[in-house]
Amino acid sequence: MSTLTPARSRTTRLPSTGTVLSLLVVAFVVTAALAPGLLTGHSPTAIDLRSTLESPSWAHPFGTDDAGRDLFTRVVHGARESLGIGLGATALAFVIAIGLGFTAALAGGVVDAAITRVLEVAFAFPALLLALLVIAVRGPSLATSIVAVGIGSAPGYARMIRGQVLAVRQAGFIEAAAALGHRRFTVIRRHLFPNAMRPLVAVATLGVGQSIVWASALSFLGLGVAPPSSEWGALLDAGRLHITTSWWLEILPGVVIVLVAISVTSLGRTLQHRLGGAAR
Repeated sequence: MSTLTPARSRTTRLPSTGTVLSLLVVAFVVTAALAPGLLTGHSPTAIDLRSTLESPSWAHPFGTDDAGRDLFTRVVHGARESLGIGLGATALAFVIAIGLGFTAALAGGVVDAAITRVLEVAFAFPALLLALLVIAVRGPSLATSIVAVGIGSAPGYARMIRGQVLAVRQAGFIEAAAALGHRRFTVIRRHLFPNAMRPLVAVATLGVGQSIVWASALSFLGLGVAPPSSEWGALLDAGRLHITTSWWLEILPGVVIVLVAISVTSLGRTLQHRLGGAAR
């Protein structure tokens, strides 16, 4: 008499509501950055002095500014600069961090000690302060914002990368690859680098949201992208003069920044959990 063994059922884990909402927000921002014409037919620089400081309405969902420009249109067109700063600054930070982190971990000795001390000193300063120092030297601009935020973020990433490399290089598969006679560069390229960087993919995603917030803070202080740019921080800076009479100029761009930062962070956390689960 044969017995039937029930097949092991695999439960598909559906994304949470928060993850779906975060994906929708990020999809909206990416669409706004790549094809703003799909979301609005107005020009971000079109001035209409007959419609100055109008409150949100069906015709102007985010209201208008002191020049009669449609604020929703300016937020949509500003996504390209804000997202570009977030991605560019995070990429620059990781390039610097990979160079410093891998050099320190692989060289060891005096080189490791020197780089570690430099990172500790840089990490002791608030990242935003480092960004302000860069802007003080180079002057405010879009490129400077990317460089400033990237340099301000790099020390923290470099410390994480150094720790990851030191941990992975002790793994058995690294020693096995070296014992098989593979060249040092081959071991680093094929085994050490991918395994050390894999957990940091989620960290990079989190860094994009953080960079957008920092860049907006710099622009709000008048140290980022200069007017008439529609970068989100610049919109906050332009609207603060009317905050007591035209609340939408500050609140609505601020809400967009917060939503994007939360959504990117949420997706980063989800990715972190998925990568962690896959590694086990």
